[in-house]
Amino acid sequence: MDVSEKMKYKLANAMKELLVHTPVDKITVKQIVDQCDVTRPTFYRHFKDKYDLINWYFDVLAQMSFKQMGISLTLREGLLKKFEFIKGEGQFFAAAFSSESQNCLMEYDYQCIYQFYCDIIHKQGVDKIPEELEFLLRMYCRGSIAMTVEWATTGMKMSPEQLADQLIDAMPPKLYDLFKDI
Repeated sequence: MDVSEKMKYKLANAMKELLVHTPVDKITVKQIVDQCDVTRPTFYRHFKDKYDLINWYFDVLAQMSFKQMGISLTLREGLLKKFEFIKGEGQFFAAAFSSESQNCLMEYDYQCIYQFYCDIIHKQGVDKIPEELEFLLRMYCRGSIAMTVEWATTGMKMSPEQLADQLIDAMPPKLYDLFKDI
């Protein structure tokens, strides 16, 4: 891990510590840098704002989970890894998903997962996704993110396995046919 990556993790850890007592929308960059004893310019060398920091940390999760679907993981395995990571960082993600402000994690997660599924469809030789399929994809992604947020912010009562299975079961048949082999 290079120096830049170490600093990003240091800032993410400071954010995680602050989230124990403060909602994400109330945390300031000053509090983050004070928590890990670095300067504001250091923060801004790595992130444009606190939401960018949260989204970067989410990308760490994405690289280990859903972005591996179809490469080294099945759809279920990728979802399971994502939910296990979220559960392992429960307090951080519960707080991060609670924010609905611009550049929030919920919208970032939607953009990531939507683009990921679009890329899979394009790799199957579909240049332009038909309108009906695109609608189903947007609806499914919005719904699966909403259920992930609900799960993360209400105590994660369901196991990661149950959540992964239920999200796969909820996938519209036309989408499932496209993604079942990944």
